[in-house]
Formats: sequence, C-alpha cells, structure tokens
Amino acid sequence: MKEIYISDLKTGMEFMDFFMVKSIELKVGSNKKQYLDLTLGDSSGEINGKKWDVSDEEARGLEAIGKGDLVKIKASVTEWVGSKQLRILKIRKSAEEDQLSIMDYVKAAPEDSEEMWRFIHDRANGIRDSQLRAISLRLLKDNKEKLLYWPAASRNHHAEYGGLLYHMKRMLMNGEFMCQVYRNLNPDLLKTGVIIHDIEKINEIESDELGISPGYSFEGQLLGHIIQGVKTIEKIADEIGMDNEKKVMLQHMVVSHHYEPEFGSPKKPMFPEAEILHYLDIIDARMFDMEDVLACVDPGTFSEKVWVLDNRRLYKPSDKEEGQQ
Repeated sequence: MKEIYISDLKTGMEFMDFFMVKSIELKVGSNKKQYLDLTLGDSSGEINGKKWDVSDEEARGLEAIGKGDLVKIKASVTEWVGSKQLRILKIRKSAEEDQLSIMDYVKAAPEDSEEMWRFIHDRANGIRDSQLRAISLRLLKDNKEKLLYWPAASRNHHAEYGGLLYHMKRMLMNGEFMCQVYRNLNPDLLKTGVIIHDIEKINEIESDELGISPGYSFEGQLLGHIIQGVKTIEKIADEIGMDNEKKVMLQHMVVSHHYEPEFGSPKKPMFPEAEILHYLDIIDARMFDMEDVLACVDPGTFSEKVWVLDNRRLYKPSDKEEGQQ
C-alpha cells in the first residue's frame, strides 16, 4: 500500500516508498563520476531525483530499470534552484510480491473517462446544424478508444490519463455559459470548435494506455496538431458534403486557437466563436496548471516559481475560518 505521495513531500523529509519511473538516464558529472538522473511520478505529480556517485557495478544493475517501471527508493527531499529534488540513497525495481496497484502511480483526470465521453457525445448530438453535428459525432466515434485515456499534452496542462477528454468537457461547460451571456455567439459552431480544436493531439502526441506520453510523433514534430487538424477537417468535411464556408470557418478556429504566431497560430481569430474558443482554451489550461501546483502547497504559503505560468509564484490562502486569529 502506498504511504507517501509526491504531493506530501517536504524539504528535509527522509522516506522509503514506491514510484513510477517517468525518465531515467545515467550521466557523467563534471567530476567524472557517474550519477543517475531520473524523474519519478505517482498519481499526485512528479519530481526529479538524483543518485550520486554510481559505481560501475551499480550501473550494471540499473540497466534493468526502464521508463514505466515501478521502483522502491530510499531518499531525502532537498531543494535545487527553488525546486524540490530527491537525493536517492537506494533504488530497486519492484517485484511481483510487492503487490502494487498501478493506478496509484498514474496521474489521471478526476472524472471517469466513459462518463466524460458520454457528456461530450450528448452535447455533440444536440447540435442542431446537421453538418456540424455530423463532423463532431464522426470525430468522437472514430477516436473514442484513444480518447478514453489520451493526455492533452506530453507535459504541463492535462498531461494525464483522460486529460484530453477532461479539457474538452470543461471547455464545453464554460462555452455553454458564454453563449448564455453573449447572445451573438452561435452555440453549434462553438461546440464544434471545442470538440475539434485539439482532436489531432491524438496523432501529435504519443501515449500508452495509461495516458503516459514519451513525447511527440513524427508528424506531430514536423506538423503539429493545428496543421493536422486542418487536414482532418478537409478530409471529413468533403466526405460528408459540408459547405465550404463552414469548412473554412472550422479550419480557421483550429488555426487561430493559439492566438499568436510564436505559439503556432498563423492567424488571429476573425469571428466571435473563434475568439471565445481561444479564451476557453487558455482559461482551462491556466486553471488546470494553478490547481495542479497549489495541490502541493501548504495553506498560507507560496509555491515555487512556475515556468508555464510566466515564472509566477502562486499563493494558497490559509484555511483559517472566519473569526480565527
């Protein structure tokens, strides 16, 4: 049974427990001595660790440990350049008799994948425009098996089991409220834009069935999900006989949802639904990152600097009730 989670780790702690290997590499330091550099994870997050002064004999034993393996470590929690880091004293690969549950070590969306898929499918089925409904349902049906576990990123926001569905669902929920406030928005177009905007991450990002991504595919590296998305819309729209205006507007929503050229968008949004799509995307990404960081922060204290949030340090309010001193 797992006793210590990464979110529980405090500087100065010494502990022994199991973790999943996210990356592992034997390196040589400036002192010419070997050391082990690895990233460990569990369902609460991940952390970098180092095992210093690895002998040749130890190195041979470590060859059996690879990405995705569960390992038992004895370590202390230190700090390096403002971030927590593990100083590993002992490490071994798990054995069958350890009787571990793999889901304790897999970061996952907090909602059931089948239920999220049904929620999104129901919203797609409720799209009144027959062509927009057809392309939305087609993409959900064709990709259902992978959508149930696919992450929305290799690292950072929604990089977890079922992360792409979770991102899509929360954007749809927010989008419905936006359409109640801004009555000029076309709900059918916005819903379709949410469903299609990141769908090609399934082909951009590589992932195993635990939602763990080793990186990007060949096409993902050379094209990216924006270009891949434009190609997919072109293909399916032609197959279902979608009129050209709708097809190009959907392609524009995919092309512009990152907003800036340095983030991959050659065009900025040029109609309201495309503009709202961008902000739905960025709001959900930011809220995910903030929630993820603050889960490991003590009440009344600040986080470490968060690179994906412009190196901001986030504050977690104290949990004092009103009237307490």
